[in-house]
Amino acid sequence: MDLLEFKQQFVKTDLGITDEFGRMATMIDFGNVNHWFEEDRQDADNKALAEDEKLVIDLQGLGDFSALFSPDVRFYYGHDPDNNGSIGFIAAAKHIFGRNRVFTKRIQFIRHHLKPEELETNTRAMFADAEGQFVRLPKCNFDVEIAVDAIRRMAEYDTLVLMSSDADFVALSRFLKSKEKKIILIKGGHITTGLRDVADLVVNAQKIKKYITILEKAGIKQKPGN
Repeated sequence: MDLLEFKQQFVKTDLGITDEFGRMATMIDFGNVNHWFEEDRQDADNKALAEDEKLVIDLQGLGDFSALFSPDVRFYYGHDPDNNGSIGFIAAAKHIFGRNRVFTKRIQFIRHHLKPEELETNTRAMFADAEGQFVRLPKCNFDVEIAVDAIRRMAEYDTLVLMSSDADFVALSRFLKSKEKKIILIKGGHITTGLRDVADLVVNAQKIKKYITILEKAGIKQKPGN
């Protein structure tokens, strides 16, 4: 057994992925995944984070981790063409996951008019119109795209690994189960009972924190422990 095979077996055992899951395809709903660790105040070793530290997703780590158990990993995330950082992020994702496995579309911004009690705690840029002050909230989900791809490619996998906590995937999961497919759900935070019940295996994101996060300290990213 070489080093790669050892890593693959270790991760599968760690997550509870047995041979019965067969061929696996992974679909990453990154708009959901990106928020998994926002409120965490401990790193992967349960060490408290400093006030100026936070955990963010390590895109390369996410790609390397997913590839250990799934030869087909697909990444879904929106972009803002007016934001160079957003365009650069999508380019990095294509480098890691492959140009043909990254799916994106333009982010839409929704006006949210602030209530008086929201004005004091708001940290977003504010704008104003005839109705008052508002912030622009990004909206870009990929429920339909993920569902279409999962159904269209059913012949290519035995198990769908879905990285998301979105309740909108209950219907897709039930349909795939009716076609004798298995579902592995890797989720952060709360999920609905319906989504939990339909999955063959549920993996809490805290269990994979050590594989896919990086520590960001005052804007400087570093691997946890560095």
